[in-house]
Amino acid sequence: MSYLVLARKWRPRRFAELVGQEHVVRALTNALETGRVHHAFLFTGTRGVGKTTIARIFAKSLNCERGTSAEPCGECETCLAIDAGRYIDLLEIDAASNTGVDNVRELIENAQYMPSRGKFKVYLIDEVHMLSKPAFNALLKTLEEPPGHVKFLFATTDPEKLLVTVLSRCLQFNLKRLDEAQIRGQIVKILGAEAIEADDAAVRQLAHAADGSLRDGLSLLDQAIAYTGGRLDADAVAAMLGTVDRNRVNALLCALADGDGARLLAEAAQLAEFSPDWGSVLDALAEALHRIQVKQLVPAVDIAGDGVDVEALAARLRPELVQLWYQMALHGRRDLGYAPSPRSGFEMSLLRMLAFRPGEATVQASLPRAVATAGAAVTAAGAPAAPRGHAATAAAEQARAAVAAAVAPQKPAPPPQSAPPPMQWAEPSAPSPPPAQAVAAASAMLVTDSEHWLELVARSSLRGPARLLAEHAAFVSHADGVLRLSLAAGDEHLQSPSLLLQLGDGLASMLGGPVQLRFETGDARGDTARVRNARDREQKQAGAEQGFAADPDIQRLVQLHGAQIVPDSVRPPGEG
Repeated sequence: MSYLVLARKWRPRRFAELVGQEHVVRALTNALETGRVHHAFLFTGTRGVGKTTIARIFAKSLNCERGTSAEPCGECETCLAIDAGRYIDLLEIDAASNTGVDNVRELIENAQYMPSRGKFKVYLIDEVHMLSKPAFNALLKTLEEPPGHVKFLFATTDPEKLLVTVLSRCLQFNLKRLDEAQIRGQIVKILGAEAIEADDAAVRQLAHAADGSLRDGLSLLDQAIAYTGGRLDADAVAAMLGTVDRNRVNALLCALADGDGARLLAEAAQLAEFSPDWGSVLDALAEALHRIQVKQLVPAVDIAGDGVDVEALAARLRPELVQLWYQMALHGRRDLGYAPSPRSGFEMSLLRMLAFRPGEATVQASLPRAVATAGAAVTAAGAPAAPRGHAATAAAEQARAAVAAAVAPQKPAPPPQSAPPPMQWAEPSAPSPPPAQAVAAASAMLVTDSEHWLELVARSSLRGPARLLAEHAAFVSHADGVLRLSLAAGDEHLQSPSLLLQLGDGLASMLGGPVQLRFETGDARGDTARVRNARDREQKQAGAEQGFAADPDIQRLVQLHGAQIVPDSVRPPGEG
């Protein structure tokens, strides 16, 4: 008896069944309903979010025997053949195993012929970034002016490796990672349909381990069903995943809060009996600290404890200590591979948290930026030369009150043995500039020109789609806290609210202050990071090929032995 895995059995066959990609579905639906269907589409995103699934549904919508529409019937021979993967006019090509120019030339030759059965001949090329440069060059002309009966659908997990000339010929859609709630909802739906019982905690663990990929989540669900024998128990799923009971995480945090080193190492020893993934334990610690910090700073948000006593720990720990421990957990996770053993690296991370506990002096010396700004306002407003009279006095009092609230401890704490003197706000001895000038002096760094912007993008820690947005954007201006950027006409879809928020946060940390983003659509006014990177890669590649061909030993092999240089086999130094 053959068994069809859940990821294939529950693969969506209609746009309405897709999870979490509403922005792509809306655009494709509008294109199909209005008849304005582009000849080339590029679907990007991490693994298991629906790239090839959307492409197959789109091919079915184009060729359904009941007419082109966003709602294919799913019952005609064409729809059934596409669902079964045997439709003659849908050619699925794995670029990872068909990288050469000869494969693409064969594709181009076949594209000239009319479809055998349907209205359109659809080429679905998966992991298209794996095609070689000569293969891309051979495809460009057909990609720009294909026959009317041909549609190209590309899918890739790494759009950074695609040539700019290819990107400019495609409509690009970036598929989002799914959040845990979306994955959890789909798992619950499938479990109900399959008549399989499961604990809520087990489902949560699977959704979290899926890491944004629904396909990975369903593969883990298959594994969990086999591991548990049918009923998904939280402890069994945790053992399968190598994750740790959140009650153990709570015990570690309580020992840290009490400063009890012996109990801390005893808890680590108990964890070791389960042979956990120590990196996952540090991840769980970081997640718990995140919940605690949210509870401290944004108490209105409802935070689920999931085995961790968030309320009690939020009341006991100072917010700056939570921040410090969070950073130590992240650094410990990163450095785990360098430790003599994973367990010793984990224990060293715990001991580091135990050893470094900032005192009150550190708290006062590292005031937030907002408090420092308020301090500048106090100095300016209290200066003898301040021209605003009663208004300046009132502003000074308000600023002093804000500073006092910021430096006041959340609750009384016993002073250290050598307690530092309390911070004093000294009155200025000489006239200070007006408040407006004082604030301007403390303002954020400005981006001055395109070169400065490109350097900023190169040095940024932005990742994923947020970095893609930054690399597509060209600099326009930066003044009064507003950074104006421009995007090419085909890149407007990159401006999702979540990406704008991520980009703004990432730039604020580098510019030293908050920044408002304003985008213009049209021709880019200068180089973008993406264009420059592509140009640099092409120059390095050309230089590597010329240098290789000019090497005397290579020329000797060619002349004396008839050797041939394999096209696209030369790589610049450092690229393998």
